[in-house]
Amino acid sequence: LMSAGFPKTFEIGRVYRNEGSSPEHLQEFTNMEFYWSFADYNDGMELVKEMYRKIASEVFGTMKFTTRGHSFDLADEWVKIDYVEEIKKQTGIDINSATSNDLIEKLKELKVKYDGNNKERLTDSLWKYCRKNIAGPAFLINHPVLVAPLAKSISGTETVEMFQPILAGSELGRGYSELNDPIDQKDRFEKQQKLIDSGDTEAMMTDMEFVEMLEYGMPPTCGFGFGERL
Repeated sequence: LMSAGFPKTFEIGRVYRNEGSSPEHLQEFTNMEFYWSFADYNDGMELVKEMYRKIASEVFGTMKFTTRGHSFDLADEWVKIDYVEEIKKQTGIDINSATSNDLIEKLKELKVKYDGNNKERLTDSLWKYCRKNIAGPAFLINHPVLVAPLAKSISGTETVEMFQPILAGSELGRGYSELNDPIDQKDRFEKQQKLIDSGDTEAMMTDMEFVEMLEYGMPPTCGFGFGERL
């Protein structure tokens, strides 16, 4: 729709995800998404902050909450947390230079259960250990390209223009500047396919029709979504 020229799209409804379930992941849930052309992840963060504050105010009549062992106030400043630096601060591991074996050893030391042995899945498992210690309100930013195959790269880095609201030790949404470079997107899909071929059940499936759409052209776009976890 963005490629076709729609300036903004919005949707809400029941969806199904064919992935593992956990206390924070249901296969079937209600999802809300928006896409906003000629906007980037900085615009998205400002809108999401305003939206979450409004939801809390309208539904609960307050912005102060205590839940899951954390207390936070949505009216406070929403700090920006660097993905790589936060993991390093909490665990001593630099995921940019760490090997898969380094990550496995640290996860065992921390008694964290993990699935798979590729670096993408191990990195994600280490981050999930760290996020439980963050009360928020905060935005997680500067994710490695490895864990965000649809987000636009930050020029000259191995990170992407992505953000996730963090509240009470959990990610409550995901947004990014959409990757609109078809060459980069095709390359990332091919890397995801290699992960699938190696047995990774959570890697993203290749979608060449999506790449073809990008070849016709999509404007700079910010996308964001959240489910029932919020």
